[in-house]
Amino acid sequence: MKQAVFFARFSLSAIVAGTLLLMMVAPSARGDDPLEELSQSYSLRTNGKVYRDSFRPKWLPEGSRFWYQIKTGDQSKEFVLVDPEKGTVVRSETAKGLGIETSDRLQTSIATPLARRRSRTTGEAAQFSISNQWNEAVDVFWLDPDGTKRQYGSLEPGQQREFSTYQGHVWLLSDSKGEMLGRFEADSNALDVIVDGRPNQAQGLASPPGQSDNEKPVLKLDNPSPNGKWGIRFRKNNVQLLSPDATQSNLETTSLTETGNSEAFFRGPVVWSPDSNYCIVSYVKDAKRREVVAVDSAPQDQLQPKLLRYDYFKPGDELPQVQPVLIDVAGKTATIVEDPLFVNHYTEDGTFHGHWSPNSEEFYFDFNQRGHQLYRILALHSKTKIVRTVVEEQSNTAIEYNEKTWRDWIEATGELLWMSERDGWAHLWLVDVPSGKIKNQITKGEWVVRQVLHVDHASRQVWFLAGGNRPGIDPYYRQLCRVNLDGSDFVCLTEGDGDHKVEFSPDRTFFIDRWSRVDQPTVTELRRSQDGSLVCELERGEINELIDSGWTVPERFVAKGRDGKTDIYGIIIKPSHFDPNKKYPIVEEVYAGPHGSFTPKRFDKLIRQHTLAELGFIVVQSDGMGTDDRGKAFHDVSWKNLEDAGFQDRIAWIKAAAKERPWMDLSRVGIHGGSAGGQNAMRALIDHHDFYHVAVADCGCHDNRMDKIWWNEQWLGWPLDESYVRSSNVQNASRMKGKLLLIVGELDTNVDPASTMQVVSALQKANKYFEYMPIAGAGHGAAETPYGNLRRMEFLKRHLLPEPQKSE
Repeated sequence: MKQAVFFARFSLSAIVAGTLLLMMVAPSARGDDPLEELSQSYSLRTNGKVYRDSFRPKWLPEGSRFWYQIKTGDQSKEFVLVDPEKGTVVRSETAKGLGIETSDRLQTSIATPLARRRSRTTGEAAQFSISNQWNEAVDVFWLDPDGTKRQYGSLEPGQQREFSTYQGHVWLLSDSKGEMLGRFEADSNALDVIVDGRPNQAQGLASPPGQSDNEKPVLKLDNPSPNGKWGIRFRKNNVQLLSPDATQSNLETTSLTETGNSEAFFRGPVVWSPDSNYCIVSYVKDAKRREVVAVDSAPQDQLQPKLLRYDYFKPGDELPQVQPVLIDVAGKTATIVEDPLFVNHYTEDGTFHGHWSPNSEEFYFDFNQRGHQLYRILALHSKTKIVRTVVEEQSNTAIEYNEKTWRDWIEATGELLWMSERDGWAHLWLVDVPSGKIKNQITKGEWVVRQVLHVDHASRQVWFLAGGNRPGIDPYYRQLCRVNLDGSDFVCLTEGDGDHKVEFSPDRTFFIDRWSRVDQPTVTELRRSQDGSLVCELERGEINELIDSGWTVPERFVAKGRDGKTDIYGIIIKPSHFDPNKKYPIVEEVYAGPHGSFTPKRFDKLIRQHTLAELGFIVVQSDGMGTDDRGKAFHDVSWKNLEDAGFQDRIAWIKAAAKERPWMDLSRVGIHGGSAGGQNAMRALIDHHDFYHVAVADCGCHDNRMDKIWWNEQWLGWPLDESYVRSSNVQNASRMKGKLLLIVGELDTNVDPASTMQVVSALQKANKYFEYMPIAGAGHGAAETPYGNLRRMEFLKRHLLPEPQKSE
């Protein structure tokens, strides 16, 4: 059961990407089925068989050269020293041969502890040492992927010890009372950890820096102003202004509000103007939180079940209403600002987020109207209290506020760099802040800005990753580009036909470009930032041993979607024992959430997909209309239409693939997915049971009214309407035909487990035959637990693998 909890707590990204560890601890194959044995041994067979594919550059102190360590074989590695200016690359079997120091040093007294509280990846073997130079014993813990502390001994004062670990593993140091001394992550370099005190508290420091022991301590102000003369305190739902008296020994307190109560109150964060004359806080009319209840039927620490409760807003619930409060320090007043420009702001936590202009005249803040079809950046004038619009987005469909409202303030010139889909594509625009008018469109064309990496205010240039800007290649592949803020001199700085990840040198003169595809291991190049010209190729991934172990190269395939015009991109994975003269059932992995695109694009072993293929399936995945990263028209198919899920595009794509590949058997098609993919998988048997025959639906949001508010109102809108009913698997369960397995974790806090139970109830009332597998102790992604994965594979195998019976 412990393993079930372990894997269930992975995020959605882990569910989509798959995990090596999952398959390594999966239950062993049963019986004499050689394909099941191939499947269950797949992860171990292929582990550690990719070389020269990844490294972490370490720039030398002068910043002009870097070195790295790269794995070149099962038991071999290489140290590499690179001089970008000279274009030279020197390789050696040892770091000493290059004259470099390979260990990093970390002192607990001055290092900021790593924020991450668990190990999220398991990379290559690594080492670190701990030297206890403190006056107390130190306990050493590994933080496993569940966040659980696993002790690896203690070090007495003066002791030193070497530890073996893996890259990506997180370690914690604490004193005998359990108070943290440090937290760090292992990487490719040997790390020397010096325990010499608590974090940010060097030994022997009796007084704060800059203060002698005989000085009188300075009064501490809550939420202090930039000049240190004022503070803001929240007491009994109201707000107070604080200031030291003339002696600097006592605080003077002024109550600014008296009407706050438990249902309508004042709160932070406090945002001070640069001149310390004003600040902004929030006034919140609270809303009652919905409470979801779950039962931990088999807790690890006791015999009797536990009842778990947590707050959880669902679509249509009442939300807190928040207004900005302008505090005038000189006048000692607090004004709740009301304006028709920000009515019904969407917020779950009841806070305003914003910043001040450099001259303290205006406070800029975001307004996202509930329903997500109107988004503004507003400016509140500190003296007149007048609110105006700096930039506004309106849409008949959804504004993707989480990803496509990026901005960068250019304070020196009073400009705003803004991302918008107002022309149908995610592009950058330059806004004049004082007038609120668009100065110019910076990027344009039938392609999208995927991510802004850097804005150089001095040179007036922006660096970003784009998708679809290079004709003839997969539009999901990201390319590094640069353009001037006036829209001139656009240049694409990367070349390879693949998805690019870049890392700049400290002075941004050079960049390391790592590009790959599902069928092309990582190629690492060093390029010049000015024009993208190639300095040299650093590494090219080697996968000969991986292929020898039974890994099959995924095949990329493109076909037209439902409209006969739009290209749909996907991948096809065959088993290692593939025989073109046989026919294989097809299993589609689906996740059609509108918040992204999910078909793998970069090189990866794709353990989950290959493990499934080894059972004798052809595994496919593609992104249909309604998913992201292709332009607004492509994306908007999902607006108030989640039941669509791109099925028509993906079915057309599978049929086109099978037409050219007679070994793909269209009479045996299965589908599986988790979360939104679980909703999609069951929907296949409701709307498309003429094509899909078997489905495994894990932790599905089967009725979007039962799921979290932010995700569902983003795509189905507010107020709730019939689109929620149309998208509901519960409401449409009576139309389900085919073989269905429902999986859910009883402790899912992402999607309310009752969503699955309600679809179970609807299927039972409709007298439908199906299978249901709740997994005790598991959270979201229960099918990714060892037992959940075993049941998923067994179900697909049972209903898809037998050859069709021939008629006599």
